[in-house]
Amino acid sequence: MAMATRTAMTVASLISPIIAVHYHKFDFLNPSFSSSSSPASADYASSSNRNTKKSSQTDRLSAVINAANDRKLPPELRGQRNNVRSETDIVNIVEKRIWQSMEEGHFEKLPGKGKPLDLSTNPHAAPDEDTLYRVLSKNGCAPEWVELNKQIRSDAAEWRSALKKAWAYKVNGNVAKWTECSETLKAGMSAINNKVFRYNLVVPFGRQMFGIKWEKELDRLKQS
Repeated sequence: MAMATRTAMTVASLISPIIAVHYHKFDFLNPSFSSSSSPASADYASSSNRNTKKSSQTDRLSAVINAANDRKLPPELRGQRNNVRSETDIVNIVEKRIWQSMEEGHFEKLPGKGKPLDLSTNPHAAPDEDTLYRVLSKNGCAPEWVELNKQIRSDAAEWRSALKKAWAYKVNGNVAKWTECSETLKAGMSAINNKVFRYNLVVPFGRQMFGIKWEKELDRLKQS
């Protein structure tokens, strides 16, 4: 027993200096090593502060963007952007305000009422495009997309007329003639759709059109 006690005292005397050296570096109220003993903790704190600042800047930028987008809406929808499901909601409000203005007589005393419109310039076109359009107009020409639009509508009308005549062969049981006409009509449809593709590339935004679909045209004939 005495020998065990002496052994314990010897071990305690050996480790007590080590405990004394590290004691002041440990905060028992906050169970982690002090910043002087752990550089990694300082780096973590610095990184955390940077992330917090970056998040705060992002939130402020998002708030500015949301406020700017909110100002683009009609007054009736401001502050309710999450309730705007589509452009139709905005269009409905605009139309409502137009009708209300008409009923109140705001359109009765507009400048230039009853006089022909001045179409010499286009306020909605870019300056270089407006100059080009005026040059084309003076020389009796039109922009490419206008000419293409005329061609497509004319070709589509002729194509549908030919399809209606060919459909009569099928109704009357002349399958061979119908098959022959179908090949020609499909080639013509492809040519028209190529013009539509070109038209959609050059036309101003919002004026694009759909091409001809074979199955849809046949369904129209079946229902007629």
